[in-house]
Amino acid sequence: MKQEIGLLVVFLLVFLYDTFMPKKALNATAGFTCGLFAIFTLMGFGALMLDSDVTAFAGMYQTSAIITTIKNILNVGVLIVLVQSCRWANSDFTSVRRGEFYELLLVTLFGIYLMISARHFLLFIIGLEAASLPLAAMVAFDKKHYESHEAAVKYILTAVFSSAVFMMGLSFVYALSGSLYFADIYVALGSQPSVMLVVAIAFVIAGMGFKLSLVPFHLWTADVYQGAPTSVTSYLSVISKGSAAFAFLVIMAQVFGTFYSQVWEWMLYAVIILTITVGNLFAIRQLNMKRFLAFSSISQAGYIMLGVIAMNQTGVASLMYYILVYIFSNLAAFGVIQAIENKTGYVKMDDYNGLYKTNPRLSVTMMLAMFSLAGIPPFAGFFSKFFIFTGAIQQGSVAIYVLVLIALINTIVSLYYYLLVVKAMFINPDECKIPTFASAWTERLGMWVCVAGIILLGIVSCFYNTLLEMSLQSSILASL
Repeated sequence: MKQEIGLLVVFLLVFLYDTFMPKKALNATAGFTCGLFAIFTLMGFGALMLDSDVTAFAGMYQTSAIITTIKNILNVGVLIVLVQSCRWANSDFTSVRRGEFYELLLVTLFGIYLMISARHFLLFIIGLEAASLPLAAMVAFDKKHYESHEAAVKYILTAVFSSAVFMMGLSFVYALSGSLYFADIYVALGSQPSVMLVVAIAFVIAGMGFKLSLVPFHLWTADVYQGAPTSVTSYLSVISKGSAAFAFLVIMAQVFGTFYSQVWEWMLYAVIILTITVGNLFAIRQLNMKRFLAFSSISQAGYIMLGVIAMNQTGVASLMYYILVYIFSNLAAFGVIQAIENKTGYVKMDDYNGLYKTNPRLSVTMMLAMFSLAGIPPFAGFFSKFFIFTGAIQQGSVAIYVLVLIALINTIVSLYYYLLVVKAMFINPDECKIPTFASAWTERLGMWVCVAGIILLGIVSCFYNTLLEMSLQSSILASL
């Protein structure tokens, strides 16, 4: 509970600062929040050395070294988002509501923590709703822009519908097992699936598929990414997705692990193939950079799910490593988009033609992000894909080999559309619409951290080995 309590302390301090400090001091709200959260993140890594398995609330809540680690990985992403959003939060239009932005963000993160640590579906639903509903307000933060309103309405309606589907599946599970505890459900369900159980698992996958933007539950993604403020979009694309992937892994292993090969393995095969393929094909057609990264994130979600379908310790470690690399790669791209949008308002891919001539550093940062997302060696994205493919193949079935082959073919397709952005910046002969400008130092700091992560995680492999050792010692897959 240390991290949850620490996060609540950060939230209360930010709330009190925003509420009671004089107006002149409110300009420092962004710096105050970033500083507090940086201390909290460092303390989280320190607590990792001392953490042991802890349960609370009669077994509804559980934490361990590997759970603390995934929370710390998400904290790193949140800290980068906070740093990159400082200029936007301090702008004339946003400054009057910046306190609400930080408070809503911290509430969603608290909900994410509960999702990850929940071992009872009641606590999981509380975390899911706490992580989802405040995001609707964050998506609608640019209240004077019609696109932001439209995006918020689409998000909240889809979130409500997906939660209803998820809870319908849980009602079937409760009817079959008589419990909402993960371990009790696992024991009560036995090993022979019924028609009601198959429907229940399908509903659970559909409900979680919304959070992960899995096809065919992805239709909200592009419109919401485009309409939301870029800081909110970057948070949605990495933190929300990464946490949902890990929570999904825990649920499928600890609740429905007995029916892996009989039921949900085959459901996920279809979902993963559709997600990777549809995400790639639609990304090729996009002209808006935020919509482009929306479909890119859909495709990336398919790759992340390979760590879930592997159902082995290597898959768990690979999933966590993939999330970490994805955080650095995607936030580097969004950092460049946000810096350019804040200065010029341009967000179309054609606006990036010839960007290297006017802003070479931004161009190089975007190029490294695209190379990492595409999986080009020696950058971190190559190794994250390599490890997650390796984890999946260890399962050993013919079907998984076919699935990985399809994913590899899609990697070639993704290489094409990621290189379209690089071509626009470095090769297209058009005069650049974007003038030479200096981005805010907070935006540069966020991009420097991301670039360092992209390069170092591609060189230093010891971090993956640490994750693998943790996953081998964890109890996440013990029920299998």
